[in-house]
Amino acid sequence: MPLVRIDLRKGSPAGFGAKVGEIVYRTMAETINVPPKDNFQIIAEHGAAGLVYDPEYLGINRSDAIIIIQITLNAGRSLDMKKAFFKTLAERLHQELGVRMEDVFVNLLEVVKENWSFGNGVAQYAS
Repeated sequence: MPLVRIDLRKGSPAGFGAKVGEIVYRTMAETINVPPKDNFQIIAEHGAAGLVYDPEYLGINRSDAIIIIQITLNAGRSLDMKKAFFKTLAERLHQELGVRMEDVFVNLLEVVKENWSFGNGVAQYAS
């Protein structure tokens, strides 16, 4: 169960955030075994003061077109799966939407399964 947050600067073309979301979901399904229909996303646009980043941290030259993607998901994916996800996602966003690979910032936040409730006040994954 991933919960995806996609944050980007205001001023993107109409539907751009949704297209990013589609690419994120497709890439998760293909690289880190996210099941069909397991697609929950929050897509938000921010003004300059609402999206703060360092334009040169770790020697990566970022621009105001930065997209910050944070994914909360169950723990257990291998390092190789995560690396494949990061690489494939940046490449697809670049190829399909023209996003600079330097502007793709991704954070995975792993949690244990019992930390989810999908509705009805029930912890569906709790044993």
